[in-house]
Amino acid sequence: MALQKFSLDVVQKVQKYIQLQLTLPASEQQPVSDMNERAMAIEAMAPESLDALGDLFRVGGFGDDEGVAPNAEGRWFISTINPAAALAKLPGLELKDKVRLVTYLQRQSTGGMGVTWALPELMSTTAELEAAIEAAGDRAIPPHPKGALGNVMDGVTGDRSPASYLEASILLREFKEFGRSGQNCRWSHHRLITAAPNKPWKWRTQKPLTNLAPKVQIKDEKIVMVEFFSCRVVPPIALFRHLDQYVVKSYRPKTNDQVVALLP
Repeated sequence: MALQKFSLDVVQKVQKYIQLQLTLPASEQQPVSDMNERAMAIEAMAPESLDALGDLFRVGGFGDDEGVAPNAEGRWFISTINPAAALAKLPGLELKDKVRLVTYLQRQSTGGMGVTWALPELMSTTAELEAAIEAAGDRAIPPHPKGALGNVMDGVTGDRSPASYLEASILLREFKEFGRSGQNCRWSHHRLITAAPNKPWKWRTQKPLTNLAPKVQIKDEKIVMVEFFSCRVVPPIALFRHLDQYVVKSYRPKTNDQVVALLP
């Protein structure tokens, strides 16, 4: 039963790298809602190269279908960002062959939402992705493209090292948070920790926890347990224990996020 601990600095660097790769362009993070403003934005972006020409499409410059263009009216649209870029330099993890990751976004004045799917490349055509938006109908229901895998992490594979499972746990939470903004933010309010900040915590455990270092435990070479802790820095301020269980050969965990202490 092998147990391996990891330094907080290393885990934070992994998280920061993932977050940098999952950064939306301004046109998708805060789309212009007024058609006149959109036209002015397009005019101001007169292309000087083929690369610049691509930016026009990001603000819906030549799109005939307003239903899938970036907008602030709550209509779902397809992000131009490739979420799989977050895997490019993660040691031990990679995207499975013939799989693509796709993100849908929704933007409103109160905040944004996002959902990322893993699906076969053959099912990731623009027509198929847009058809999922039409099929969803209700703006409260995220698009679910045909052929999508059950979980975004079903599209990820790796070398089965302890570090790869810890990376997967962070990656999954960043994927779930990708596209959220405003009042819809969740995971972005958390900070990874190795010790409880010096506050008058009200513990929900029998005694205060002291060993909060990120750790990975492999049981009988069949089950992998990942444990790490975070502090939610917005009210209600709390300490969380994150416990993920993996079956070896899979990077889709059963997650358990518990509040272990509250700040009165």
